[in-house]
Amino acid sequence: MIASMYVYHGPEGLTQIARSVHRRACVLAAGLRKLGFAPQSEAFFDTLTVETGPKAGEIAARALAERINLRLGERTLGISLDETTTAKEVEAVWRAFGGKLAYTEIEAGARDAVPPELKRASGFLAHPVFHAHRSETELLRYMRKLSDRDLALDRAMIPLGSCTMKLNATTDMIPLTWPEFAHLHPFAPREQAKGYHALFARLERWLCDITGYDAVSLQPNSGAQGEYAGLLAIRGYHAARGEPHRKVCLIPSSAHGTNPASAHMAGMEVVVVACDSRGDVDVNDLRAKAEEHSNDLAAIMITYPSTHGVFEEHIREICDVVHGHGGQVYLDGANLNAQVGLSRPGDYGADVSHLNLHKTFCIPHGGGGPGMGPIGVRAHLVPFLPGHPDTSGAKPYAVGPVSAAPFGSPSILTISYIYILMMSGEGLTRATEIAILNANYIANRLDPHFPVLYRNAKGRVAHECIVDPRPLKTSSGVTVDDIAKRLIDYGFHAPTMSFPVPGTLMIEPTESESKAEIDRFCDAMIAIRQEIAEIEAGRWKVEASPLRHAPHTVHDIADDGWQRAYSRAEGCFPAGTSRSDKYWSPVGRVDNVYGDRHLVCSCPPVADYAQAAE
Repeated sequence: MIASMYVYHGPEGLTQIARSVHRRACVLAAGLRKLGFAPQSEAFFDTLTVETGPKAGEIAARALAERINLRLGERTLGISLDETTTAKEVEAVWRAFGGKLAYTEIEAGARDAVPPELKRASGFLAHPVFHAHRSETELLRYMRKLSDRDLALDRAMIPLGSCTMKLNATTDMIPLTWPEFAHLHPFAPREQAKGYHALFARLERWLCDITGYDAVSLQPNSGAQGEYAGLLAIRGYHAARGEPHRKVCLIPSSAHGTNPASAHMAGMEVVVVACDSRGDVDVNDLRAKAEEHSNDLAAIMITYPSTHGVFEEHIREICDVVHGHGGQVYLDGANLNAQVGLSRPGDYGADVSHLNLHKTFCIPHGGGGPGMGPIGVRAHLVPFLPGHPDTSGAKPYAVGPVSAAPFGSPSILTISYIYILMMSGEGLTRATEIAILNANYIANRLDPHFPVLYRNAKGRVAHECIVDPRPLKTSSGVTVDDIAKRLIDYGFHAPTMSFPVPGTLMIEPTESESKAEIDRFCDAMIAIRQEIAEIEAGRWKVEASPLRHAPHTVHDIADDGWQRAYSRAEGCFPAGTSRSDKYWSPVGRVDNVYGDRHLVCSCPPVADYAQAAE
């Protein structure tokens, strides 16, 4: 999202930045040649590798005294520049190499180092968006326009099940902007980042306290990467014990959707375990599959609470069965927001979990990122946590790296650190209790109108619930897509559609929502059910109903030729919505399936690329 704001520069601005960076590098190279240190290559853009012989360490030490880090090789030094590099910093590098040179004097004789055949002659960034926002005021208005089009958490509840779209408080986000954190490079020497490493260590300790595990690795950069790292740890554990043939991974049909993909990536063979009518793992089927694959059983991947929105009442038994056949328990941490302060995976039998810091621990993840999926492990898996060549003291069986940097995306770890620090154990527990309470409140209010698909033996759900509108497709023709798009007219982002059960809606309110907002959402769902009843009663055919035409835009309300079977008010201002605070979708109904099958490129025509290639 930050990179997208580079539209401010446009092609001319980006070209100027590139020329400026390259020019600085050329001047640096010219000065180094004068000092007797020629770059290894005559062609370069922003990075130089310089032969130093035995002086590499001495020069690097002098650079460090200038507060500059150089990439130290055995007999070389690497130097990279960017648009923030100043002339004074270039002069400081020359001093480290033993010379006192003036930038302005060296610049006059410096020559470009990009070969002519590599210089771009074709146009780029031709779209109008890259030319329309060339002042701070215009960029601000552009950002506001995009924000107004967005149906985000600052406007309404986002009840996406399994996503835990909770409040990312501004207070949690502030430390991310502090230069002491924001300007640190992921590979900054440890002695220059002692505060950061103290934060890492304390966050790892807190996460161990919360989960009951013995150690945590902060390296995985997403939930899926955490799954992969956890399964690699299990593979490494079995291999170290002389059982590399253990590759079978049991995965219940209620597990999180990324689990089978991660298992295959880790070289495992997936065997699916059935679930019963309440959404729980069928323990009898689990026993049979574990027995059948006993000699080759590597692990089970289980989500707790399940993606069906139910606490597995036999979770300890499930762990015992898998352990009894020599396997390990991978517990998907996607739904940890229903456990913090109430239960700990390490206590009831799990061996490894990934922890979605971008869900449970408040790192925002709208728009696809950034994610953080560290893994917690029991003591016997500690030697198999992901390693990294940049860290010292690597374990003999260390796996990895699974991410480019030893601590993943370290700057955003400040968010979870502040969140846990401010909430305290009592606050975290209370948040979990409220999340579960909110989900059960929604389940009870909506059940008479949209039956809740899964509950436990006491009629309760966990932190999310699945409502089932599938019978309405038979009685009225209304689909889950119709309901989701109509919710936009009521000012709500849709819940998760058709996962894990096709044709259903999975709703997760989190602890962030007030009763008033939850009631507003439930009222909207109930009003939509009444609109469906109008279809069932014959007032409209589904094709002519507000649901099939949703969402309605300002273009609809301004249409002089309105000829629909319902009034403008019914379509654009459905029951209970505020006319003064109305959210307007920027686009009307989109045919999802048609769009998926008929891709339209919004970029320049392919012919332009072909011409550039020639």
